[in-house]
Amino acid sequence: MRPRFSGLWRHPDFLRLWAGQTISVFGSLVGRTALPFTAILYLHARPLQVALVTASDVVAGICFGLVAGVWVDRLRRRPIMIAADIARAGALASIPLAAVLGVLRVEQLYVVAFTAGVLTTFFDVAYQSYLPTIVRSEELLEGNSKLTASFSVAEFGAFSAAGWLVQLLTAPGAILIDAISFLFSAASVRSIRAPEPPPSPVADRQSVRVEVMEGMRLIAGDAVLRAVTASFVMLSLAMGMVGAVFLIYTNQELGFSPGVLGLIFGIGGITSFFGALAAGWSARRFGIGGAMMLSLCIAAIGMLAMAGAREASLAGAALLIAQQVISDPAWTVYEINQISLRQSMTPERLLGRVNAAVRFAGLLATLAGALTAGVVADRYGARPVVVAGACAMLGGAVVLFVSPVRGLKVAPTIEQIAVD
Repeated sequence: MRPRFSGLWRHPDFLRLWAGQTISVFGSLVGRTALPFTAILYLHARPLQVALVTASDVVAGICFGLVAGVWVDRLRRRPIMIAADIARAGALASIPLAAVLGVLRVEQLYVVAFTAGVLTTFFDVAYQSYLPTIVRSEELLEGNSKLTASFSVAEFGAFSAAGWLVQLLTAPGAILIDAISFLFSAASVRSIRAPEPPPSPVADRQSVRVEVMEGMRLIAGDAVLRAVTASFVMLSLAMGMVGAVFLIYTNQELGFSPGVLGLIFGIGGITSFFGALAAGWSARRFGIGGAMMLSLCIAAIGMLAMAGAREASLAGAALLIAQQVISDPAWTVYEINQISLRQSMTPERLLGRVNAAVRFAGLLATLAGALTAGVVADRYGARPVVVAGACAMLGGAVVLFVSPVRGLKVAPTIEQIAVD
């Protein structure tokens, strides 16, 4: 008997977006692992330099994030995504080229990370604002769950392969995989046929500052959006701290090789896949607010497990695996529910600016976390940073608990908000 597919499985444009993004995420995760390894292993960078590589793309998002939201609302979103993909491929390809020519320096990593960060800012804001254009409001949770589930499969493959690719191709060579994946993503997005609403007439536009403030006022004036943004900021702070020292902690302090770390990281892809499958169930079982709070608490527990590792041993590997098993699916449940809630509540004409404002706030927190982590790790080591990151995640859960999100069972739509 043939399986019967329904829902977004029968949506051709969503499937095109889905396929392209899965390929792109695979390459991006290889590149995300290879870029700091290029600094650590190829250029022998110090912890603070590695943190600066990590922070360069974050700085780019901060500098251009709010402006990106304005232009995403002013222009059609699909062409922005295509252009950003092609330009990212070119920027990243410059790293293996420089390595072959023998002129690669850590300063180039800063520049490429910053450039890719600018382009990723435009792409991500456009992408989060584009999904509600091709699927209905009631399909957003399904769409975000499917996208995240396939991203998790890509994460398993990418992280499992990334460490070995770094060893076989060298870290700069592995970055070429990332560059190529963006070309596939551009071709996939280009094949989408769904019409976009026309951009706002030029005569109706106001100054960039005024339009930026319009998105911020919507967030500040809505208690739910305000709390969700604050919790996202706390999670971003935690991820910035831990992400900046993660490879230093696992490779330099604990002593795990890149290949073994790649296999351990890949486990998070499998568990994230199950987290994506559970996102809808968790929202129905605990309410969308309860699912978000619970997932942040669980993620913090997993992070504390990782902080307990002491050396590259079976026990140390078990604790790193425990973090992947506990934290990764929890992050996935939180992410799917918070972005679906935000997309459902925000008017289409403001989606770019609201998504950009939330992303901007998160990047500020990520930058603060990364820079603080680099300084602290230089003096005290990486383990205290990991513990502090877990505490920040718990802080995000507390923010949701003391807000109206705690009692929110389902994501309200724009129409329901208007009636209320």
